[in-house]
Amino acid sequence: MGAIADIFRTFAPDYVARYPGLPPQHKKVIDAILACRTGELGSAVYACTECGTTHSVHRSCGNRHCPQCQAHKTRLWLNSQLDRKLPGPHFLLTFTLPEPLRPVVRSHQRVGYDALFDSSSHAIKKLARDPRLLGSDLPGFSGVLHTWGRPMHYHPHIHYIVPAGGLSPDRQYWIPSRSDFYLPVQALSPIYRAFFKKRMRRAGLLSAIDPAVWNMDWVVHCEPAGDGVNAFKYLARYVFRVAISDQRIVSFSPEERTVSFRYQPHDAEQEVTTTVPAFEFLRRYLQHVLPSGFMKVRHFGFLNPNCAVPLEETRRLVTEATGFTLPPEEPPLQRPVFFCPDCGATLVLFRRIPPLAREPPDTG
Repeated sequence: MGAIADIFRTFAPDYVARYPGLPPQHKKVIDAILACRTGELGSAVYACTECGTTHSVHRSCGNRHCPQCQAHKTRLWLNSQLDRKLPGPHFLLTFTLPEPLRPVVRSHQRVGYDALFDSSSHAIKKLARDPRLLGSDLPGFSGVLHTWGRPMHYHPHIHYIVPAGGLSPDRQYWIPSRSDFYLPVQALSPIYRAFFKKRMRRAGLLSAIDPAVWNMDWVVHCEPAGDGVNAFKYLARYVFRVAISDQRIVSFSPEERTVSFRYQPHDAEQEVTTTVPAFEFLRRYLQHVLPSGFMKVRHFGFLNPNCAVPLEETRRLVTEATGFTLPPEEPPLQRPVFFCPDCGATLVLFRRIPPLAREPPDTG
């Protein structure tokens, strides 16, 4: 079992008893992590093709917030994004929210996260249309919502991976940007802020927000990302997990009811270790659970699967305008093969054990 799963099994039952009013989505995640790979969700029995020994593998929960069961999904997602990538340079464009605004967004996550996507993508599209800059009314970009900072504090922001250019208004040619400059962040920031304010007014949340927020500089950051491969690899780590990995857990103490973990501060070159009460660790973890069904990865413009211009046509136009081409395709990701720990031969599926029957809930 992983360290985070062990922490949940040790402290989560008391946490739920202490806070019975937890959001249903938080309870669902807790239940999933507690049941993951325990046999409660069923098992698969594999038989060795050589020695005949059988081995049971307990099923994982599949919950996107569980730290134990998303590695294969991460690899599949990364491969699919690299298959759709355009040739040529890319940028990593990041939109953040001012700290005074974060409590409101945390209390209204679905509205707040949708507004974050809509206002940031609107700012990119609006500025890209300016003929003095890119002059394209169809840029393309892929965004991933990321809600935590390094010590697991609440820090919602979106990373966009953006190919360096856009399609012409008649869709007949590619308009490349400079390889070291996409759009001016000083101009993106006020457009992003103004549209977010409109969304909060439309949602009836404007009165809950400190008016000083609208006079602040909203941080938007843009940096070249080479051919985009490393940027996709960086974002892939955050698509199917939450806040912290098992590798960063130093220790936890059931007696002292504490958890110690490592993180690297922004202003330091080395990691530091911090120790927090176990309930505080669970609170920080669960505050990053997304609303049910919320899409944390979104594609815009010519990268949207519903775009009228096929992606292959956009690739052709990029190559025609810039000379950039994609490297040879890598072999597709294969399904994992299991090997017998006793003799090393291949294991094959022998039978499945269904999930354990759960007692009906007490309705008394």
